[in-house]
Amino acid sequence: MFLSVPPRKRRPRGSIETLPSGTFRAVVYAGTDPITGKTRKLTKAAKTYDAAEEALTSLQHQVDEDRHPKSAITISQAVTQWLEVVELEETTRERYEDLVRLYILPTFGNMQASKLDAELLERFYARLHRCRDLCTGRLRAGHVCRPLSTSTTRKIHYIIRGALERAVRWRHLGVNRAAMAEAPSPKHSEPDPPSAAEAAALLNEAWTDPEWGLLLWLTMITGPRRGEISALRWSHVDFDGAVLWVQRSNAQTKAGVREKETKTRQRRKIALDPHTLEMLAEHRRRWEQRCASLGCALRAEAYVFSPAPDGTAPYAPRSITQRYRRMAIKLKLRSTRLHSLRHYAATELVAAGIDLRTVAGRLGHGSGGATTLKVYAAWVDEADRRAATTMADIMPKLNPVQRAPRGPYEAIAARLRQEILDGTLTAGEQLPTITEIAAAHAVSVGTAHRAVALLKSEGLVDVARGRRAVVKAADI
Repeated sequence: MFLSVPPRKRRPRGSIETLPSGTFRAVVYAGTDPITGKTRKLTKAAKTYDAAEEALTSLQHQVDEDRHPKSAITISQAVTQWLEVVELEETTRERYEDLVRLYILPTFGNMQASKLDAELLERFYARLHRCRDLCTGRLRAGHVCRPLSTSTTRKIHYIIRGALERAVRWRHLGVNRAAMAEAPSPKHSEPDPPSAAEAAALLNEAWTDPEWGLLLWLTMITGPRRGEISALRWSHVDFDGAVLWVQRSNAQTKAGVREKETKTRQRRKIALDPHTLEMLAEHRRRWEQRCASLGCALRAEAYVFSPAPDGTAPYAPRSITQRYRRMAIKLKLRSTRLHSLRHYAATELVAAGIDLRTVAGRLGHGSGGATTLKVYAAWVDEADRRAATTMADIMPKLNPVQRAPRGPYEAIAARLRQEILDGTLTAGEQLPTITEIAAAHAVSVGTAHRAVALLKSEGLVDVARGRRAVVKAADI
């Protein structure tokens, strides 16, 4: 005898509740919150019962299509979990943590991630572009609006979008609505290299301190990043091969200066000219004398530019930037950024006709020259003029004799040209007057004038104001 087992009672998928106000609320079961362990329910209020039924069906479809929020995770929790697993450089991580602390958490920290949408984000970005303090726009005593840069706003968007994408992957969210928001478009980067006069003023001012002068000279000649010039060691200078190796870079974190790989994670070699090699050799002799006076030898791993007596510690990248900025302000330069010297190296090399792939290799760009041309190769008047001349030289030369004349003035010019070519009109001989040419060919004076002007443009006649045209040459 078999006992019948009662069917298992299934949880109802949803229901409609009547609220004390007389309105209705659709409620749908949506699983268990993986963070709190509590039951998740999706709800939506409606004024009529029919509207509540439609809301109930819509919520059930969200659950069926896996588009509903899986937990009550907040933006703060999502960002914190993302930062725990994402791989970032130490300086980048510190920067992102500052952006989270200053902008994301004060605005969205306690908000449920499922309630964030594209409209909220885009309005948030727009307000940051008006004022980083997210002010209301009303005038306040002592307050001056300072817009946040586009690049910083894009970093904020990257953090929020990455955090919510990870939350979707971990099934805390059904949809990443931050991916639907449009990040601010990046601004076109304009290179700002110093002019020749500014470069000369820089070097003359810097050379009162030979080490500082050589640092700026090497930056302008080879175009390294500030972290790369900070991490340069004597073992990276090959005097025999006249080569400088860029292998490492220094980053300045809150914990101090840290050595790391270069930005492109590749080492590169840069050829050096004899003058720069001699300056480096003289700089090395000064270091050897300094170490000898301290009773120690200059090690191969010592830094080329160092505040330490024995060269064992590098200059912090920010200290190099700050010193340059003070000097640039003193000299009243257009740009006070140390990075403008990198622009100078790229611009001058491109202007000198060096191919982009070589310039990109010296600067450490991994895009085969695209970044170099787009960002660093500023227009140079001399190079632009040379480009115009080059195009004129390579273009095919047009010979008006090779095609039939078009229009009366070209026909007149063709007859006169032929008379010059066959010797009927010799060098130094005057052409008929404009009036005579017009009468002989039954055309207007203007048409006759255009015919003579065409011969002048071909170098066949010489025309001066108030004088008759004279045959310049019988040979073209």
